[in-house]
Amino acid sequence: MEKIYIDAGTTRVKILKVNGEKKDYSVSLTRDINLADLKYTKATGHSIEKKEGIYENEVVALAWGAKKYLEDNFIALDLGSRDIKYVEFQNNKFKDMDWNTTCASATGATVEMLLKFYDINPDELKYTNEKYSITCGIFGLEKIMDDVAKGVNSKTAVAKFVHGIAFNAYNFAKRPKKLFISGGFCENKCFIESLSQYTEVIPIGRFALVEGLYEIDKLNKLN
Repeated sequence: MEKIYIDAGTTRVKILKVNGEKKDYSVSLTRDINLADLKYTKATGHSIEKKEGIYENEVVALAWGAKKYLEDNFIALDLGSRDIKYVEFQNNKFKDMDWNTTCASATGATVEMLLKFYDINPDELKYTNEKYSITCGIFGLEKIMDDVAKGVNSKTAVAKFVHGIAFNAYNFAKRPKKLFISGGFCENKCFIESLSQYTEVIPIGRFALVEGLYEIDKLNKLN
């Protein structure tokens, strides 16, 4: 019997389908999927109905997904379209977590908007040692537009913004020596290189949360 686990984010839905030993992973734009008609075993994310017994908190899903693959002591951070969250384990036990859903300066939606506005492919962004000090997404946009108006290349300006987001993420996670990264920013080379200036960065891909849902489902069946 096929099991379906989904992480329904604001802009993208990550799906894990499990049939026996076979696992299939996919990513779709949230706007392209009718979530109301989608049948699933367990779910998490902003865009899904919080059904009792089926919906799981995103930080819990991240913790279980990261814990399956990582060492006994780790900090895993998930940077999504509209929020940022991390979970810390020491000696294979939960130690700390945090979750920020209120500041757009540390999220992917702002970057996606900038890439679309300036018609930039993410792979075209190159690391720059300069960064914007971003305390607010709106002020960050203002700095980009001011620099572009002064003749700064738009790709350079957006790369400085991405560097600022990476620095914020490092501080948000309390400046660890090693940081495991989940979510779409794993695929943003400029972000990974920027963050690597401050800590050892290990990307674990987009699917940590759906893997966490799968692990929770297995545990529930054992109990």
